[in-house]
Amino acid sequence: MRARQPDRSGYAVNDGVRVYYEVHGSGSPTLLLMPSWAITQSRTWKLQVPYLARHFRVVTFDARGNGLTDRPDTDAAYDAERIVEDTLAVMDATGTDAAVFVALCTGTIWTTLLHQRHADRMLGLVAISPNVLGDPPPWRRRSGHGFEAALDTDEGWAKENRAYWKRDWEGYVRFFAERMLPEPFSTKAYDDMVGWGLDTDAETILHDQDSSCPLDVMTPEERVELCGSISCPVLVIGGTADEIVMPGRAVRLAEVTGGDLLMVEGGGHVPHARHPVVVNHAIKEFVDRIVPPLPRRTPWLFARNRTRAALWVSSPIGLGHVLRDLAIARAVRERVPDLRIEWWAQPPVTNVLAAAGEIIHPVSQEMGSETEHWESEASDHDLHAFQAFRNMDEIFCANYLLFDEVVRETPYDLWVGDESWEVDHFLHENPERKIAPYVFTTDVVGFLPVDPEGDPREVELTADYNAEMIEHRARYPQVRDLSLFLGAAAELPAVPMGTGLPGVREWAEDWFEMVPYVLPFDPRDYRDPIALRNRLGYPQDVPLLAAAVGGTAVGRPLLDLVAEGFGHLRKEVPEARMVMLTGPRIAPSDISDVEGLTKHAYLEEGFAHLACADTAVVQGGLSTTMELVAAQRPFLYFPLAHHWEQQHFVTHRLDHYRAGTRMDYASTSPPDLATAMLRSMQRRPRYRAVRRDGADVAAERIVSLLRR
Repeated sequence: MRARQPDRSGYAVNDGVRVYYEVHGSGSPTLLLMPSWAITQSRTWKLQVPYLARHFRVVTFDARGNGLTDRPDTDAAYDAERIVEDTLAVMDATGTDAAVFVALCTGTIWTTLLHQRHADRMLGLVAISPNVLGDPPPWRRRSGHGFEAALDTDEGWAKENRAYWKRDWEGYVRFFAERMLPEPFSTKAYDDMVGWGLDTDAETILHDQDSSCPLDVMTPEERVELCGSISCPVLVIGGTADEIVMPGRAVRLAEVTGGDLLMVEGGGHVPHARHPVVVNHAIKEFVDRIVPPLPRRTPWLFARNRTRAALWVSSPIGLGHVLRDLAIARAVRERVPDLRIEWWAQPPVTNVLAAAGEIIHPVSQEMGSETEHWESEASDHDLHAFQAFRNMDEIFCANYLLFDEVVRETPYDLWVGDESWEVDHFLHENPERKIAPYVFTTDVVGFLPVDPEGDPREVELTADYNAEMIEHRARYPQVRDLSLFLGAAAELPAVPMGTGLPGVREWAEDWFEMVPYVLPFDPRDYRDPIALRNRLGYPQDVPLLAAAVGGTAVGRPLLDLVAEGFGHLRKEVPEARMVMLTGPRIAPSDISDVEGLTKHAYLEEGFAHLACADTAVVQGGLSTTMELVAAQRPFLYFPLAHHWEQQHFVTHRLDHYRAGTRMDYASTSPPDLATAMLRSMQRRPRYRAVRRDGADVAAERIVSLLRR
């Protein structure tokens, strides 16, 4: 799912070729993010568009041969002059008289040619990994072989060869993507680049390769003269480890144009994809110098008169996070009564916070929706959570950059992040952006593959993400002032985080403080089903079951199974009743009606209805299952298929507490579920006790940062 959808999209037509474009935002000036070589597409700017579109108007378009733009079948159709014409056609179609151009690699050639003909339409130029200066052509320097040569090897840059492209285009794409991203821990950007490269084919790319460009016949001196004629402000961004274009070309372009230069030490060919925070900030600062933003009025309060304030980031995946966050926040306020807490949260979490009378930061409504993303990745009780996490990269980047702006406008005394993965990742990547004490809380540590035998790539990727996390913490331990794991070390699996990496439990004990699991209530209030039924109006002499799936729509298939299974149970126990909580993202009317089944989207004291039931059926999320453990109630739980946390971490923790009956959705029929529910109703749990003081212990540790 994208972090931001275009406000407008369409096609500009140039000589019969349809060129797909998108327009984002409405600010001033317009930024035109140029396409590069047809091996990629406009989505290469996905980490820039959401941030820049909040401040400017942003236009992107796909080059001929990739994305949603046409793929003409002649060499001449890919001539540089045609791309310049496409650019002008897009500008005209979007009503763009002039723009600041942002161009990558080959895009800098097209942009330079456009400036030569229409300097009045270019307000400024950001040239990333520019390829407009230098000789010989990159492919000749890189390979050491002729592109047309018959080679007896296809190792290394010998893959940059006509015959090889025709024989194994995917092999070349993968090789080229590796060369674009020499930085460690670049697997997501690599997968993106490969995906876009495979969205075209060798035949199309060879048309592009065989096209003509005026720069091909220019001498090095003529190219210098051409670049020296650029009259608008210029910012050049390059990487010192660029294996595609020699880094010296970026330095030289800055010298020739008199432009600013940002060299990313150790950066590769696509710094905008691997280092988006520094690149995005550099672009905005550059554009603001060309077209200064409107004057701002900024109030400033003398420090001694300020009320202490905290910004609390609450994970939107389900409602369990916010309930425990509220429990900790209340305990913090008991110790620091004058602390003003503002919440950085998304729906449906904001609904819970509003009902609790909490302050929700108004800008948080601009965040990309993590909940909708998770729902879009799920189907039929199956959610490959690790892949969904990886695919959320642009949402994470957009939401972090929004957070980064907010915390610079308000002098917070403390940041608290409940599984604030985006904040945590980008602070470790950009530690200079940390300007307040920061607490990170979590109930899961690291990633584990769910199909190690059948998916070796997943094994490789989870280990890579774990290795990056381990390196982040070791290199910049000061980023987090406090790391809290909610639970005891024994509640974590003692399994390796990857080949050559420490174990999950071992590493967590070194890098986290362990605090008791945080419950949003005193479990003693929910251990008397008779009293609860009297209070809630349920009869004592009727078997009562309950079902719930949390705060997302991912649980819809399970609720359908439960409804059908309850229908079978009623054949054995006609007087049985069931209460079903569908949550805020599933309409009760979407679930089939069954006699004896009552459906609600929400109930005050929803957990009380689960706690007074003879058994509950729930998804494999940690919050609800641990609350049932604390209340000593029998339950069945269905971990989502391919969900690394529910399959490994939640299951291990519940096994530790000797709690619950694990079920498999794919192999459970409605009659099977009916039988399992009947058996569960007869159980008398003897779980390990869950400590009641988790919120107080966590609060005491957090408050210590305010007392220093």
